[in-house]
Amino acid sequence: MTALVTRLRLEQSEPGAVLGTATPRLSWVLDVRAPGWASDRYEVELQDAAGATSLATVPSGESVLVDWPFAPLAPRGHGRVRVRVGSGERWTPWSDAVPVEVGLLGPEDWSAAFVSPVSLGGLDDGAPLVFTDFDLDELPVRARLYASAHGVYEASLNGGRVGDDVLAPGWTAYEHRLRYQVYDVLTGLRRGPNTLSALVGNGWYRGQLVWPGNRSSYGSRLAFLAQLELEFADGSRRRIVTDGSWRASRSGILFDDLYDGERRDLRVPNVPDRGGSEPVEVVPGDLARLVARRGPAVRVTDRVPVAGMSASGGTIVDFGQNLVGWVELVVRGGRAGDEVTVRHAEVLEEGELAMRPLRSAKATASYVLSGADVEVLRPTFTFNGFRYAEICGLSEVAAADVTALVLGSDLRRTAWFESSDPDVDRLYENVVWSMRGNFLDLPTDCPQRDERLGWTGDIQVFAPTAATLFDTSGFLAGWLEDLAAEQRPDGGVPYVVPDVLREPDPAAAGWSDAATVVPSVLHLAYADHDLLARQYPSMRAWVDKVAGLAGDGKLWRGGFQFGDWLDPAAPPDDPAKAAADPDVVATAYFARSAGLLAAAARTLGHDADADRYRALADETVRAFNHEYVTPGGRVLSDCQTVYALALCWDLVADPAARGAAGDRLVELVVAAGYRVATGFLGTPLVLDALCVAGRPDVAYRMLLQKAPPSWLYAVTMGATTIWERWDSMLPDGRVNPGDMTSFNHYAYGAVADWLHRCVGGLAPTAPGWRRVEVRPLVTGQLAHARTAVDSPYGRIESSWRIDDGRVLLVVEVPYGVTAEVWVPGAETPVVVGLGTHRFEGAVQPGSRPSEQRLSGSAAPSTDAGAPAAAEWSA
Repeated sequence: MTALVTRLRLEQSEPGAVLGTATPRLSWVLDVRAPGWASDRYEVELQDAAGATSLATVPSGESVLVDWPFAPLAPRGHGRVRVRVGSGERWTPWSDAVPVEVGLLGPEDWSAAFVSPVSLGGLDDGAPLVFTDFDLDELPVRARLYASAHGVYEASLNGGRVGDDVLAPGWTAYEHRLRYQVYDVLTGLRRGPNTLSALVGNGWYRGQLVWPGNRSSYGSRLAFLAQLELEFADGSRRRIVTDGSWRASRSGILFDDLYDGERRDLRVPNVPDRGGSEPVEVVPGDLARLVARRGPAVRVTDRVPVAGMSASGGTIVDFGQNLVGWVELVVRGGRAGDEVTVRHAEVLEEGELAMRPLRSAKATASYVLSGADVEVLRPTFTFNGFRYAEICGLSEVAAADVTALVLGSDLRRTAWFESSDPDVDRLYENVVWSMRGNFLDLPTDCPQRDERLGWTGDIQVFAPTAATLFDTSGFLAGWLEDLAAEQRPDGGVPYVVPDVLREPDPAAAGWSDAATVVPSVLHLAYADHDLLARQYPSMRAWVDKVAGLAGDGKLWRGGFQFGDWLDPAAPPDDPAKAAADPDVVATAYFARSAGLLAAAARTLGHDADADRYRALADETVRAFNHEYVTPGGRVLSDCQTVYALALCWDLVADPAARGAAGDRLVELVVAAGYRVATGFLGTPLVLDALCVAGRPDVAYRMLLQKAPPSWLYAVTMGATTIWERWDSMLPDGRVNPGDMTSFNHYAYGAVADWLHRCVGGLAPTAPGWRRVEVRPLVTGQLAHARTAVDSPYGRIESSWRIDDGRVLLVVEVPYGVTAEVWVPGAETPVVVGLGTHRFEGAVQPGSRPSEQRLSGSAAPSTDAGAPAAAEWSA
């Protein structure tokens, strides 16, 4: 077998997902098993619902997000697709067939209406249950439930839960976009009477958001929308839809809130109470807002057992890992009416749950027992960030009866890293866990306190890491649609998306720049041309907004700025008081966004725009130099962050001044004892800036520093996620007194991008990783490192180790990818394609990467001592 087509999928969807487009793009990975293969065409076969097949042959060697080669599918259209690829006279075997199904594409496809309880759905009434009964004389051959809600919902059919989604339909910019879900419910139906029901909770729609007492941000009434479509063997169809005939009753969920938790009475089953039911009424709801999900749903993705237990009032359970989700508790032999409570916290202080960092969030689940022999307690419409849980109300708790259920968007892992330093590896895993916890339907800042918002600044700095660690192609594409929808008419970009802060004129450097940075990152990672085109008006509107603020001088000065947020020198009560001058930072970001916009315009063929915005970027750089850079290379405010921005974004025009700026950054880092002195905006760039300055050895010393503030300080303190502050926990074990003290904040985890690119040595240089640079910086401060990325074209891997003073490097490249390999010590790169390639080089501490000298040959080696390829666990 010379080649196989694997991992066929449509759009950015999961296998089997229902799509929101009639012309889904296709992607696949070509696993080439023998030399000489050169893809020159592919065939796509579509088998429709009736079994008829269509075949399209396309003369192209591309395999990532290729256009749909058939006529658009109709709403509800479905079938199966498979692909094969040709090379000269040869063809691969056909791929496995994957289902293709289109959802409801417009309001005309819906006949359901939003329904709400008349009196049972008040703020203090708990989660209502809405339901309808219907009879079936015969079973259908196909059944789809389309559903959404104002609030969050969990649907059931004949008492069995529908789907495995959690907190559906999720959080979007509800005024503009509301997701719907699609479920295959065929196996849940039965002849005779059937009942379709749904619990409806507050969620983001009506629960507390941002500050105490701020509820009902989007509306005061919960509502449910459902359209059950049945298809029978004779071709007839039937719909059961939400309308005024539905009923509502109370459920056992007496209270639910994302911040405060949930209270449930297990004596009240969550099934329709027909005797105590009331009518529903149809309420307004714009069906034109309804959209299908792009990325994966929120689900239970993992189960974590108890790592330790202690007694202090109640039973304190330690799961050994700070995570996001639920505590599942099995109670045996409980008495009816007894109450069990579970409180959550990320850390302990003096042996007790540290609740102060949660601010007003109560993070408490409570249950009134029914008295059944065995009861399983877990919430439905809330989530918590925690490592520790305190269980009260039980005389004894067995560790085997307590489990942490990990919640998050069910993203596919796509990158791995390991090194010779276990603390660095723990840091990397902390980044992974922080991303898992905070990528819960949208990229939140933190998952535990009374916030949990989609801060644009956090994802702006973390996007390159996110797009490498996990497949975020659909997840962030959907979030960017919300950003564009929430953007002000003058181009202003909110500080959080979805925008519940509702600032009248939002514009902040590094935060609002998510409009340009995140689309650019995603295009590089996934080669999604359509996404770039879709976001281009938003990108342009933001840069035009800043151009207006900067004026003819091209300097963005004054106005509100977050600045280099949470600079470690900032006092606990003033996180914006950073060493970096906010005007310098703002103008640097202006130049950066203008440059990104120019590049996007060129990619999309908008050449006039590309020329105009390139000129704007260049003018801004000149203004930056004139105002903020001395002839000797000093940059105003003279701190790590401003030099990091200036060096990484090429903002210092004169080469001599640029070299002096690099030397000054090194001086500042050495004077700080190799400790970090940057906040949210400087931290992702400071190690790269040291490498630009020709001192990767100093970058390594900074990475490996364990005294605070540093990345590894938190590791030495037992952290299992990334902290919001460099010293969220003080060396004596006390929690930082600041009001913003999260122990699960991914922003500083942007360092993982540097680990991938500069330690592991693997970085994309063309969209979709079609071309990559392999350039590990080997200074001798680590003995080995390895990174792998599941790119859109397949697994790419770089691994190296130092052996007897020599660097042994192995590079694995899949079909379709070209790698430019800079062997440590080489002056020029070696270009390689498909296969496993071995090289030998030299340790080069403290030299500029472009000035490394090769000791030995850069030609591929067959040295038996080179590290062998090995499997990575997903």
